[in-house]
Amino acid sequence: MSVPSKHPAVLSALVVAAAIGALSSCRKAPKGQAGPADTAAIAPPVAPDAAAAAADVAAPAADAAAAKETPADGAADPEAASTGLTKEGAPGAHDFSAMSRDELNRRAVRLDLPLFWRLDADGDGAVDPDEVAGLLFYPTEGRWVADGAFTPEFAAAYEKLKALAPGADPYAALPAPERDRRRAIDQELDQGYPTLVEGEFSGLSAPEKAFLARMLAAGRLIDELYAAHCGAAAVASLVPADDPASASAFRRNWGVRCVAPLTEGNPACSAAPGAPAQPVDAYPAALQKEDGFCQTLAARPDAETLLTPFTVVRENEDRSGLVAVPLTVAYAEKMKAVASELRAAADAIETVETEAALRTYLRAAADSFESNDWQPADEAWSRMNAENSAWYVRVAPDEVYWDPCAQHAGFHMTFARINDESLAWQAKLAPVQQDMEDALAARIGRPYAARTVTFHLPDFIDIVSNHGDDRDPMMATIGQSLPNWGPVANEGRGRTVVMSNLYTDEDSMRMARNRVLALFDPAFAAAFGDRQKPDVLGTILHEATHNLGPSHEYAVRGKKDDDLFGGPLASVMEELKAQTGALWFVRFLEDRGILGPDEARQSYAVNLAWCMGHISRGMYADGVPKAYSQLSAIQIGLLLELGAMRWDPEALAANGTDRGAFAVDFEKLPDAIDEMMRRVGRIKATGDRAAAEALVARFVDGDVVPQAVIRERVLRDPKNSFVYAVTY
Repeated sequence: MSVPSKHPAVLSALVVAAAIGALSSCRKAPKGQAGPADTAAIAPPVAPDAAAAAADVAAPAADAAAAKETPADGAADPEAASTGLTKEGAPGAHDFSAMSRDELNRRAVRLDLPLFWRLDADGDGAVDPDEVAGLLFYPTEGRWVADGAFTPEFAAAYEKLKALAPGADPYAALPAPERDRRRAIDQELDQGYPTLVEGEFSGLSAPEKAFLARMLAAGRLIDELYAAHCGAAAVASLVPADDPASASAFRRNWGVRCVAPLTEGNPACSAAPGAPAQPVDAYPAALQKEDGFCQTLAARPDAETLLTPFTVVRENEDRSGLVAVPLTVAYAEKMKAVASELRAAADAIETVETEAALRTYLRAAADSFESNDWQPADEAWSRMNAENSAWYVRVAPDEVYWDPCAQHAGFHMTFARINDESLAWQAKLAPVQQDMEDALAARIGRPYAARTVTFHLPDFIDIVSNHGDDRDPMMATIGQSLPNWGPVANEGRGRTVVMSNLYTDEDSMRMARNRVLALFDPAFAAAFGDRQKPDVLGTILHEATHNLGPSHEYAVRGKKDDDLFGGPLASVMEELKAQTGALWFVRFLEDRGILGPDEARQSYAVNLAWCMGHISRGMYADGVPKAYSQLSAIQIGLLLELGAMRWDPEALAANGTDRGAFAVDFEKLPDAIDEMMRRVGRIKATGDRAAAEALVARFVDGDVVPQAVIRERVLRDPKNSFVYAVTY
């Protein structure tokens, strides 16, 4: 289960896949050079404009030190001078100050260019060679910088970006349906705010660089698997070849559907003309056309077989019925290819003495990709931690949120470096881990009884790259507890992680502050703070609570939560339990002296602000509940009813301009959260579907929470859309 946030350029997995072998093939790319796509196999046709603006890398990278050299007299590099571009981008044949950083990054997304302007470090209003990054996961690559100067390819791309002037309508001459579709796609893309996740690994040893290369290659294959699984690969050819914006939306969104809050309900918004359906590959396409097909499947006598997580549903040979087909049969070739790369990654670090646990896991995971038995991999993975590996890898089918029936696990790979700051929190929480379970069990009451829990307390990880189901179009997972099934999950031996390098950039903090100022009163804004990063503690407690109390494998009268609530509602209730725990355990820690009063208040504030962001995204996608949005509406609704929050339509918000604001009574809040934990916990413990549905009806579908106001104010700023760059 999960919670939904020095610069040479990229060498990505396609080059890796072609060039792995000799260690010398893993050379570092020159500063500013973009790497090739990790998803070329599923990408729609490359638009001519985008292709012209991002040329292929034709030669191995120059040495990094040489890339930083500047002649002592400040003269331009002769090769760069011949292009009219000075070494440091000073005024010459080109003016690179025609648009702001935000505008350049926004337009680059529309042209599907793997280009990102990190920051205007010198404050001169012009993009400089040492300020750009090339990006992974694009269908083209760009060689933006060579020998410390912009290349002609960058200049050509910049001119195309300038041509997308504000107010221009490039679609005016198109027929109405296509004109409306392309305008909607532009609106879809503009609701995402490109946010860079960048890893620089030039200091790794040669074996670790070879390992990194292999892992990126494995990630490319996971992308291909997930594209097939979610139905994107089947519709890729429908995206027009002359339309870079639609190609960009398809790449970002894993398919033709629009997913941004203001356009997901617009029937004209699709990356392909005619808004074709995109059935997932987990079920026959014809079956998915039937209303209520998930409920129909769940009611079948063979539902337990058909809806197991590591299968897909297919028609049998004579098309007279349905059968469950193992993932390793449905996707045999690609899964074997993943297994091969994982074994090669393990072999690459054979001589790295400190990575024995990682090697064991990679080889066990490779076996699972061929056997469809994930328990051995889970066992090996559960024995990894922040002290026996410098890396975090999880590669498997795990989460079910992508599936319209919330039953089948989606392929993903999380690839990250361990951040050892987690060790401090582990030292604080480990002594009270069992106390947390005992306290929660006592609050929930019978029939739930406390268990002996032995789960790993959260490791902090710094994301290198996300693959498959991990790489969301908007926002990103900031915490996760896995696995979801099997003995490791049942016995509380899973791993929990917090993604500690997401949403920590200045842009993300600025937008978070804007949302608080627009929705809350000044007292709450003061508690929230001026430069508030994501609440690491809240994420830790959310993920820990997945391992506490009645979890996914808990049974009532022999039935687990999927059977008791139905898949989508079961997901909502499990996430609601976890996020309520993130609030409830704050007082638990404060009472034990682990948190101070100011830390507790700030944790409450950040978590309530988090709810507003998810409420703004809407409650459903194509009729399927959005788990985090719905839990957020339920929490805010309950806190309003319990008197710990108040919505005053006449109060002035903290920004001084918006009329209508939330106020929070921090004195009443802990007791209200205590009651909320009791209610939610008892619903889970008793399998009370009617009570769960009543929460949804009142707070999700009802008008207790002013969802329209929240949506309008939060959506003034775009949502984070994470982009990735890796250098080694």
